Amino acid sequence: MRRAAASVLATALLVTGCGSSPGEDQEGALRVLSLDQCADQYVLALGEGHDLALSPRADDPDSWLRAQASGHRTLRPTLESVVAYAPDVVVRYWGGDARLLARLERQGVTVVTIADAADFASVEQSIAGVAQALDRREAGQVLIARMRATLRDGTPPGGTRPVSALYLTAGGFTSGRGTLIDASLQAAGLENAAGHPGFGAVRVERLAMHPPERFALGFYDQSRADRRGPGRHPLVKRLAEDRPAVRLPAAMLTCPAWFMAEAVPVLAGLRDAR
Repeated sequence: MRRAAASVLATALLVTGCGSSPGEDQEGALRVLSLDQCADQYVLALGEGHDLALSPRADDPDSWLRAQASGHRTLRPTLESVVAYAPDVVVRYWGGDARLLARLERQGVTVVTIADAADFASVEQSIAGVAQALDRREAGQVLIARMRATLRDGTPPGGTRPVSALYLTAGGFTSGRGTLIDASLQAAGLENAAGHPGFGAVRVERLAMHPPERFALGFYDQSRADRRGPGRHPLVKRLAEDRPAVRLPAAMLTCPAWFMAEAVPVLAGLRDAR
């Protein structure tokens, strides 16, 4: 009996996590589970009034809505804890293993997967999909409208000469055609200097021989990450100091979401920089 009681108590503590959600006792509230940090952002933005369970990374420094995560329970995405929580809706980007997802499907749980995005139209589809699952369609439209307004703020005037800019992470990677970074650069009136599709590594030697006109630096605010990465090479540092450059925080870059649009007005500042 004692062992059974201890097991029940342990399960209760696991599900309860660090606190209860503000939507927990409201009539008609859904039990909404987020399986990873990207999904946390969507759930926090669109899940008002629902009982939310977030991933353990919801309040990490590279979480865009980390302040809003305060007070919500967190839940490890294991089969046992998810079954105990009994969600109505699960939102994920990459989180959840095959066994967990199969169990949710068998139980008829609504699972919404946030897709990778190569443009902001795809982000709008993800917003609308999550908003529909949470019965918050109007909130989704408000979020989409806000993103569109932010993009307009960075749109260059007609006749503006394109300027090349290279997106570079501290680890020495860049983003070429077919990525949301590329869409952000284009929206800001910049030419992507990557010269290749998708993601790829940048050689320091190439930068030395063919430096871009501008730099958009990503993840440099994570001081302990990639401390010896090519992006932190002294030569790269010198090049970035000699040319107009902006720094985009990790929290803006970790998820194909509406807040990537916030990078566009920042990147637009590179167009006219001297």
